[in-house]
Amino acid sequence: MTERAVLLWIHGGGWRGRYHEDGAALAPLGLRVVAATYRFVAEAHWPAQLDDVRAAARSTRASADGLPLLVGGDSAGATLALHLALRGVDRPGDVAAGLAYWPAADPLDAEWRRLRAHDDPWAGLLGHPPAAGDPATVDATVATHLGSGVPVLLVHGRDDRSVPVGQTVGLTGRLLAAGHPVHAWITHGGHALDLDRPDIRAVTATFLDSVLPTG
Repeated sequence: MTERAVLLWIHGGGWRGRYHEDGAALAPLGLRVVAATYRFVAEAHWPAQLDDVRAAARSTRASADGLPLLVGGDSAGATLALHLALRGVDRPGDVAAGLAYWPAADPLDAEWRRLRAHDDPWAGLLGHPPAAGDPATVDATVATHLGSGVPVLLVHGRDDRSVPVGQTVGLTGRLLAAGHPVHAWITHGGHALDLDRPDIRAVTATFLDSVLPTG
């Protein structure tokens, strides 16, 4: 298949390790998949991780042969992908689209805090527990950075016990209200679903058809 875009894939792992998903299952949809990594929380706190994936995006864009740049990821990597898509590599709007699979989006959401009260990856990312009005918490919250109009794909399992599905449901409404085209797919299953599962593959393909040039 002809390459339609370059996808910078950002891995999950709670910002403290590397989950094995590498985005390669999306390559048959016409994507050149390039892996990104970033410093874990044992090495550095937010926003070092955003700085790292921005650097990876610049390198990827420089060797993209003029293809559109997409950013995507799963779980903690999806959070970083959303930040990169919405905030841009160098300026808002310079990424063609963001693909986020079961992303954490809001560290202060009540459902999240109930579920992850004793093991909150956001606390590791920030270097302290998230709190209302805290500048780092505000900056790391995805919905703080809306308005660029970049299209977004959100996919989430309704039985996810690692990242509650309400993270995607709430973010979908905020994105739409801010004028972003959004494809949201809430499906059966829990966390870390197979990207080549037929329904996930189909919704991803439909999203790509809506944001990438044809022919």
